[in-house]
Amino acid sequence: MFITLAKNLKSTPLQVADDPRWARIVARDKSADGEFWYSVATTGVYCRPSCPSRRANPKNVQLHDTLDQARATGFRPCRRCNPDGPSLEAGNAAMVAAACRRIEQGEEEPSLAELADAAGRSAGYFHRIFKAVTGLTPKDYAAAHRAARVRQGLEDGASVTTAIYDAGFNSSGRFYEKSTGMLGMTPTRYRAGGADEEIRFAVGETSLGAILVASSQKGVASTLLGDDPDALVRDLQDRFPRARLIGGDRDYEALVARVVGFVEAPALGLDLPLDVRGTAFQQRVWQALRDIPAGRTVSYAEIAQRIGAPKATRAIAAACAANNHAVAIPCHRVIRRDGALSGYAWGAERKRALLDREADGSNAPGSAYRSARR
Repeated sequence: MFITLAKNLKSTPLQVADDPRWARIVARDKSADGEFWYSVATTGVYCRPSCPSRRANPKNVQLHDTLDQARATGFRPCRRCNPDGPSLEAGNAAMVAAACRRIEQGEEEPSLAELADAAGRSAGYFHRIFKAVTGLTPKDYAAAHRAARVRQGLEDGASVTTAIYDAGFNSSGRFYEKSTGMLGMTPTRYRAGGADEEIRFAVGETSLGAILVASSQKGVASTLLGDDPDALVRDLQDRFPRARLIGGDRDYEALVARVVGFVEAPALGLDLPLDVRGTAFQQRVWQALRDIPAGRTVSYAEIAQRIGAPKATRAIAAACAANNHAVAIPCHRVIRRDGALSGYAWGAERKRALLDREADGSNAPGSAYRSARR
């Protein structure tokens, strides 16, 4: 009798609320899409696990291993999550990709109304989705694309005037208003590969290894960490191949000492003028990183939320990887959602050491400082 009862218990299906798949539905887990489906008796629809609709009562829900099983209920497919076709997220991504190509291929910047009309959406909805997917508004995306075209034109040897108009600027005046922030220098100097730009630098020693700080006339342009001071100087030369590198004088060494002091004791704080060169999106990410207080960490997803681009976590990670300002722009304070450190351009051990140091607020063992005049 006991054996028969045990067999019956084993064959009894789990209640939906106790099934592990129900937790994934509650979490609207996108990774579960395509693995199973569910139907709701009270609404007469079937859905994918990530459906954004109001959560159903599990007593009214039936789980299905295949799409055919869900269809066999006789219910209709949910209009919100479209379980028979691509997800809403995939559809929005395709819509935004098409809009990006339209912006890139147009001789003039299309208006928001034109882009929304081509996508078959209202202007407000299209604007919101575009920003969620790319991290930029359509206008900012167009500006970033024009800036990239100007840079490419200047690098290919075109005259400044030709590069400006080929990039879609209607007047040189509008371009020159933004040129320094866009290129990091004047267009003529950029065309010459940054020739004659002066970059002042010095190398210091910290308990985490060597640190190189380099500045343009605008502000600190690079802060690099590593084991080999000479390798850091070569890295700086690669970043500014046609600039004139000048070893720091005593006043500049004092600035480098401030950076070294911050590495050793984060509680001191660091407020330096920065020469930040990047795309509009990268600069938004980097500013969000600078707003993270010492001793705190955030996930890539949290940064994405803060800059109004919740779908752009991969782009956030790429912007962190492109950061030239170790410590000054604290990308080490961004970790994965599960608490793992993730990558760091200057080494995972340094990232862990920086985070530990900031978390307890204590100073590291004393460090030496030396400059490199070249």
